[in-house]
Amino acid sequence: MERNFVVFSGTKSRYLAEKICENLGCELGNMQTTFFSDGEFEVCYEETVRGRDVFLVQSTFAPSDNLMELLLMIDAAKRASARTINAVIPYFGWARQDRKDKPRVSIGAKLIADMLGTAGINRLITIDLHADQEQGFFDIPVDHLYASIVMLPYIQSLNLENLCIATPDVGGSKRANTYAKYFNCPLVLCNKTRKKANVVDTMQIIGDVKDMDVVIVDDIVDTAGTITKAANVMMENGARSVRAVASHCIMSGNADEKVENSALEDIVFTDTIPYNGKCSKVKQISTSALIAETIRRVMKNESISSQYIR
Repeated sequence: MERNFVVFSGTKSRYLAEKICENLGCELGNMQTTFFSDGEFEVCYEETVRGRDVFLVQSTFAPSDNLMELLLMIDAAKRASARTINAVIPYFGWARQDRKDKPRVSIGAKLIADMLGTAGINRLITIDLHADQEQGFFDIPVDHLYASIVMLPYIQSLNLENLCIATPDVGGSKRANTYAKYFNCPLVLCNKTRKKANVVDTMQIIGDVKDMDVVIVDDIVDTAGTITKAANVMMENGARSVRAVASHCIMSGNADEKVENSALEDIVFTDTIPYNGKCSKVKQISTSALIAETIRRVMKNESISSQYIR
């Protein structure tokens, strides 16, 4: 592979960018972020990017500084005459705001897509958008990767006798069905109702989990209210064991406590967002090899579809 590319990292995603570079066999690019006393900051590349293909690694989880830092990185690369600017956003924040589900609200995911496009990116590489159709918010190529490529081997390694795949809400049925088809096992749905955001009111199981080893599949775990409620309901309905896998580890508020005290045996995330909590049931699997291989194929103009498991 020609080495006319360079990988840089935002402040909060350096842990992942370093592993990506290790897989690529290259050094992480030198960049400095300077913070001022009023909270403002600036970014500066400390090596040339002129005529190079630049890959900027930064998940846009809270706080908003992560998004702002990425936008400044994009602008700096554009003004420094980078040949292409490729945003590697393993976790795409604001993705849950993908439609107008009530009057007078913004479509945050579309707004962020417009901001990234205006800033100057030529390509987006991301993992498990909240909704596949959000790729249409961009007018540039989007390489949408799936965490299933690292999660499926993990589930297989558990050697569960009576495997059953479940989704904690109907909206995740397509994702969960991919797993169920791969393992040729039953699929169970949970139907939930909410009175307000982040608070589950009621939940019913659609399907039979009696004496089954259930693996709940989700894309995002934020407050952990939905996934722990689903796990508890599964056990109440006769499941033999309940585990969970999810792409993005937000785990806000008292999510650690909820998971620790739930019926879940463990919950496995990818490392798109760093986990700094102390829940003994939380594990993480790295996506660095997946992202590195995608960068490698982008640089060689090769297909990435063989990395998809659908």
